[in-house]
Amino acid sequence: MEWFNLISPARLSESETQSPAAYRSEFDRDVDRIIFSHPFRRLQDKTQVVPLPEHDFVHTRLTHSLEVSSVGRSLGKRVAATLFQRYPELEKTGTNPSDIGSAVAAACLAHDIGNPPFGHSGELAISEIFKTGFAQLAEAECTEAQLADLRSFEGNAQGFRLLAGKGKDGLKLTVTTLGAFLKYPRESVLSNRDTSKRSQKKYGFFQSEKQLADTLAGKLQLKRHDSKELCFSRHPLVYLTEAADDICYLIIDLEDAVRMHVVSEKEYVDLLAPILGDSFQREKYDEMATLNDRIGLLRAMSINKLADECADFFLDNEADILSGKLDQSLSDLIPRADVLREINGFSVKNIYNSQQVLEIQSAGFKVLPGLMEIFMSAAEDARLNGGKPRNPANKNNWDLFKTMTETSAVPLDFYATAVMVIDFVSGLTDRHAVRLYRKLNGLHY
Repeated sequence: MEWFNLISPARLSESETQSPAAYRSEFDRDVDRIIFSHPFRRLQDKTQVVPLPEHDFVHTRLTHSLEVSSVGRSLGKRVAATLFQRYPELEKTGTNPSDIGSAVAAACLAHDIGNPPFGHSGELAISEIFKTGFAQLAEAECTEAQLADLRSFEGNAQGFRLLAGKGKDGLKLTVTTLGAFLKYPRESVLSNRDTSKRSQKKYGFFQSEKQLADTLAGKLQLKRHDSKELCFSRHPLVYLTEAADDICYLIIDLEDAVRMHVVSEKEYVDLLAPILGDSFQREKYDEMATLNDRIGLLRAMSINKLADECADFFLDNEADILSGKLDQSLSDLIPRADVLREINGFSVKNIYNSQQVLEIQSAGFKVLPGLMEIFMSAAEDARLNGGKPRNPANKNNWDLFKTMTETSAVPLDFYATAVMVIDFVSGLTDRHAVRLYRKLNGLHY
């Protein structure tokens, strides 16, 4: 892969006429389009760590995404400054180092945009109905890959659908931003899957967007893998998007846990101080008057140190990243990787599996399959009967679905039905999902 092909202000949609302004690059427009989009706005009420947080200082997906974007912009600009020195021909692309920062920032803003209510437990909950109530229909009417899409719903693939496919060309982002977003550039079924590669840990696009992903890979000239399924190497800027996310959730989830009294301040300091090493001044830390000031300082210094290490490692190993030889997360390879693994292990045990998190996630396993069952039944009844469900309850729920989604389209097959319902349910906020479930089950009027 070559940077000259990887950095481009072109958009996936050929139909859009570009009219760049002197003060606003194509990548700045990507940032703006994501921020002003409806799916991004809904992140303000979607789970980050603790579902349905009662305290305004606990991060939602929205605040998390904004912080990841801030770190990603810095990483992108720093790396790009060196790349433009190494490759003077990049100036011919009509871009500059600041543009690369904006592209990474945009990808970071959108990195969680496809996540359903109740976080990662929501992904499992949405998939459940295609293994139980609608299992036989799914097996009978779907291809192997379509069935895999439905039975292992993936928020990353839903994000790509929102950005590039759903509606008319999605948000019409640049190919570079979409490349920087696509962490897992493969479809759900992969015969020769290599589990040692980070890029193949999950899948990144549904069958409904497979052709769009193929077009994107062609425009960026991403390295294809020898497989009968669609799979290609990651865009190098993905490594920076991923690093920004890793840094933020590992550090800031821990900060939230301190504020919620799930983790003690001492535990927080003991875990983060090794990131800074000799530069951590305990006396200066103790002199700060408030908890907010103390943990905020340590958080800022830790993120800065980790970002520096990720940028340095990226630039030192740029050739292996371009060739596809290096296919791991930067945060697993930097000098402080052992410290991050310790933080992650601690967080899994004490935060992500804490009682209050597990209790509320359990509600998600009830709410989301319940909503999927209601609307799948209605949509399938409509599909099989020319848009007019025969069952009275299904007719009522189909009319409600059409009102809420502002659509009257009747899907043509089972997979299209499932994708349509998943679009709606996965797009709900946590509170909206709970309220709707209660209303539809007669628990609240």
